[in-house]
Amino acid sequence: MMKHVIIFLFLFLFLFSAKAWEKRDLLQKEASIESLKSSLLLNSAWIKYPNYYDRKGWDALTAENKAEIIEQGEKMLDYQWKVVKATDYLEYERSGSRRIMEDPFGDNNNALSRLVLAELAEGKGRFMDQIANGIWHACEMTSWALSAHISREQKEKTSLPSYKEHIIDLTAGDLGSFLSWTYYFLKDELNKVQPLISERLLKNLQDRILKPYMNRTFWWTASNANAETMVNNWNPWCNFNVLTCFLLLENNPDQLAAAVYRTMISVDQFINYNHEDGACEEGPSYWGHAAGKMYDYLQLLSNATGEKVNIFDQPMIKNMGEYIARSYIGNGWVVNFADASAKGGGEQGLVFRFGQAVKSTDMQQFAAYLYERDQKKSEYNAGRDMFRTLENLRSFNELKGTSPLFPQFAASWYPQTEFCYLRNKSGFFFAAKGGYNAESHNHNDMGSFILYLDETPMLIDAGVGTYTRQTFSSERYSIWTMQSNYHNLPLINGVPQSFGRKYHSSSVSFNEKNASFSLDLAKAYPEEAAVHSYLRKYQLTENGLVISDSFILNEIKSANQLNFLCWAKPEEAGVGKIRIEKNGKQVMLTYDPKQFEPSVKTIPQPDKRLSNVWGENLFRITLTAKKQLLRDTYRISIQN
Repeated sequence: MMKHVIIFLFLFLFLFSAKAWEKRDLLQKEASIESLKSSLLLNSAWIKYPNYYDRKGWDALTAENKAEIIEQGEKMLDYQWKVVKATDYLEYERSGSRRIMEDPFGDNNNALSRLVLAELAEGKGRFMDQIANGIWHACEMTSWALSAHISREQKEKTSLPSYKEHIIDLTAGDLGSFLSWTYYFLKDELNKVQPLISERLLKNLQDRILKPYMNRTFWWTASNANAETMVNNWNPWCNFNVLTCFLLLENNPDQLAAAVYRTMISVDQFINYNHEDGACEEGPSYWGHAAGKMYDYLQLLSNATGEKVNIFDQPMIKNMGEYIARSYIGNGWVVNFADASAKGGGEQGLVFRFGQAVKSTDMQQFAAYLYERDQKKSEYNAGRDMFRTLENLRSFNELKGTSPLFPQFAASWYPQTEFCYLRNKSGFFFAAKGGYNAESHNHNDMGSFILYLDETPMLIDAGVGTYTRQTFSSERYSIWTMQSNYHNLPLINGVPQSFGRKYHSSSVSFNEKNASFSLDLAKAYPEEAAVHSYLRKYQLTENGLVISDSFILNEIKSANQLNFLCWAKPEEAGVGKIRIEKNGKQVMLTYDPKQFEPSVKTIPQPDKRLSNVWGENLFRITLTAKKQLLRDTYRISIQN
């Protein structure tokens, strides 16, 4: 079983193409290995932060956050370091659970990050013994990779880490990056505790990050990528971590240039994969790890080369940044297709700095709006992401001094990704997608939509539940959240959409003047749906949304159904009318009672990742066609 899961995952990650892959190679056009040798700043000369002994510098950097930073560190002075047992790793292949391994590991990493930051803020050595304990504990672990990721790269296909090799995944990279900063800032203080600690830490970082990266390839490096290679958030995220480690630990100019150039080649593949329109197909809650991590990587590279390698003037990079501001609906809600959650996405400091880099006033003011909305609370602590924490502290005063503004765009159209957002003066926000059913973190949701009224969800996309082994396996589309019939889409001839790059949109059209978006859904359905064409048109009017469906079937097999997913429990409000009401806001879904028989299904939400957003239940309205016809038209109105 495990072997089959791995094979499917490999295919899932590699074989599905983007529609607009382009060999841009923006970074490689900026520099060669030879030019890097002269432009890279050695011996940490690029670092903007004070050294450990510069107490005035740390007081200025931590400023009004200093007391809280120290207080958080004090809570960890008696922390008991948790052992991640062999059976915790093996639980992933036994039951599919990731959390049993990830929770204690994450607790340890969070404790260590708080301790290190507190010591940097205070500078009295009070936290050093516990920091030494945390470092020693981490070095005792066989691997820093997660159980869910290990078997993908190991020669021995098990979720238990092998002592024979080191792999770099998201968490191994994160911890490597964090511990490299710890080594940089606290090496001399660690030597006062016992020199073996810093010596062992450096050896671990070399063996677990530097050597593996230069001596082997990982799936996320996207070596030899082409138009049929998926390159998702792992690429900039892992490459950023690796770049951090090399910049902090390697001072041989030839070896450093070779490593940095290797990361540039890899990150170019991520940029090549993404669309010129800048949309994040993984959704806003992944933006910080996708475009956001690309920003971190590009900023770090620019810093390390004295700004000689810098592509922030590229329009595509600006588009990738501004996507996060345009995808914000309001009151914490965001556009959430694929695995993205309807809540979250957009860290204040990250959005602000990205906006500065690409000269986007919208992004900078949006970041200030998020700060203001959070009651002027600084989100400075990025956990084990030490670079973001330091940058959050460094840019805090600028963020605080920026005028806040929530940029409410009337229309946003992403022509390559085929995302459409519309907002009107009556308080409606509409978003729909085209694309295809093999995007990163894909759901079978081509053609689906969401609708909000006055920042309240009316018709929704549920998102995804807690990740398990099944989430990224051949069983993925047995999970209800992944299926098209649990999105706002039709079931055609009793058949839902299918997964794969060949299941895609066609005849896509966006008209900003008429506030409309249309596309043919037919090619998203498999052959057994026997659908020749299924043209769906969305039009946002002053009073709501009108959906017009026109279809031609090749044969009749089963009654068509129209599905609508709701946060609120729907109620019949007369013949052909269903009321959807939540938080004092309501819309009326109107249909032709001669065409459809309505029903409502309650969908319990025992998974906390979903219930934390939506509560105990979601609801699905199903309109089942009373007549089975080869061709027909449907009209659904959703108005306040």
